Amino acid sequence: MIKLNNRSRINKTKIRVGRGIGSGKGKTSGRGVKGQKSRSGVAIKSFEGGQMPLYRRLPKRGFNPIGKKNIAILNLDKIQSYIDKKNLKASDTINSDLLKKLKLINKNVIKLKILGSGAIKNKINIEADLASKSAVEKLEKIGGSLQLKK
Repeated sequence: MIKLNNRSRINKTKIRVGRGIGSGKGKTSGRGVKGQKSRSGVAIKSFEGGQMPLYRRLPKRGFNPIGKKNIAILNLDKIQSYIDKKNLKASDTINSDLLKKLKLINKNVIKLKILGSGAIKNKINIEADLASKSAVEKLEKIGGSLQLKK
């Protein structure tokens, strides 16, 4: 330890707690008497004296992105299965409003995307917001149509 004068030190010495009455930090080592905070190994994390803690005051966000776009995804084979089950008519124009009305997609969906997985047998007309290249090709090949909303 290097001393410049009695008042200031370059390196302050660590207070050695629990080393006798004369040190000023003896016996209970400045922790008071009894209670949770006097014990070792106790840390009261985020406790704010009974006030509602910050982590409970803030709204929950978690894994629900704020700017999430609700997009319903429909494959061609799923549309074909709906037609086979007679949930949809091949003559109707298939769009998000019709699918919502028949409860085939969620009512909170904003956009409809058509994907080209599977085969389609019926000639159908679809109105969607988004579509994959394979879906467009398969529909044109069979003689159906796919209008994309702008």
